[in-house]
Formats: sequence, C-alpha cells, structure tokens
Amino acid sequence: MPIDELTRNAVDVLPAGGLEQKLKLGRPLRVKLGIDVTAPQATLGNGIPLQRMRAFQDQGHTGILIVGDYTARVGDPSGRSKERRVLSDAEIDGNAQRYFQQALRILDPERTELRFNSEWLAPLDFEQILRLTRVITVSRLLERNDFAQRFADNRPISVSEFLYPLMQGYDSVAIQADVELGGTDQEYNLLAGREIQQAYGQDPQVVLTTPLINGPNGVQKMSGSLDN
Repeated sequence: MPIDELTRNAVDVLPAGGLEQKLKLGRPLRVKLGIDVTAPQATLGNGIPLQRMRAFQDQGHTGILIVGDYTARVGDPSGRSKERRVLSDAEIDGNAQRYFQQALRILDPERTELRFNSEWLAPLDFEQILRLTRVITVSRLLERNDFAQRFADNRPISVSEFLYPLMQGYDSVAIQADVELGGTDQEYNLLAGREIQQAYGQDPQVVLTTPLINGPNGVQKMSGSLDN
C-alpha cells in the first residue's frame, strides 16, 4: 500500500519524512490513538482517525486504542475554556465499552489492542511523577493555545491540567508508540509525547493529525461530551 493511503485526509505528518523512516524499520508499527470517554458514543469526527488506524492495520501494523480512564479524572481542556467534569469509575468503564463496540466496526479486531492508561499511570509513585514533570517546562506548556489564551485572560488553569500532556506523553512511552493519531486540537499533546519519549530513551513517535468536523453550530467541534 502506498504511503499516501496511510496519510489520506491527514492535516500534518510530523516530522517531515518521519513516517517513511518508521516504515523502513521492517516491522509492524505500533499506532496509538487515545480515546476520550467523557461521552458514551463515538462521533462521525472520531471516525476519521479510526479510518487512519484501519489503513495502518490493513498494511500489517498494530492499532492501540488507549482509554484515558486515568486522565479522565483530570480533565483535558483542549479547545475549551474550562476543565471537563470528573467522571465516576462506572461512567468511565461503561463509556469505554460502548466506544470499543463502535470503534471495532471500523478497526480490525485481530490487529487492535485495547488498553487503559491506568495500567501504567496508577502505579507511578511521587518520585516518578516528579521525574516526568522535569521533561517539559511551564513556559513550554503555556505555548499550548488554550492555556496561553486562558493565561492571557487571567482565567484559572489548575496544576492538574498541566499534567495532562505529560500523562498523555507517558502513554506513548508505556506502549512504545511509533505513530500517534489525533485531531488538530491535540497537536501540542502529540508533539509533547515525542519529547517525553526522547527523555525516556525511546525513538520518538511520528505525529499524524486529522481534521476536526464541526457540530451543528459550525463553530464548536463535533464532540460527544459537547452533546452536538
């Protein structure tokens, strides 16, 4: 399969030439997609990165769907002006199972790993968390658009929100991701994952971003948690 079949509809593939180098490794690549389980259903917008994962699977690579059950307890503000509400364990588990059922209508079950990031984040002790926080500076975190805007507007940003990109990046370390998929609103977090992998001695992942689909108002992205 030509590389343009893997990158069809992609907005960016970073760094330039990185995917070609990964494909030359001559082994199945580990292709990561983090799942937002703040709502119980997949959206049409979710279908775009899922289709990209299926394209990799059709070429013999492995797709890893990561449920952010641990990070759901923090609240990722990507593209938002405030934190998301914290979900109960029962809500997270129920939403995850329904998402899996829907996602596997697109993905190849034989080439899909279903993982929960509490597997590796829950066991971290405070010393290990401090090591992780040394990887990226506060000024670097404030480069993320939503953080920068809230800081400029003197709106609150919790320390826990700053930890979210670090935890997402550590997911890539834990599963040894070669490629990470995500919407354009996740680009900062995906690139931060590259920095974190390098800090932990891994070859950094290639980032492939896909376009967002707007909801009915034409402004906000289509999102289960926005109920649009």
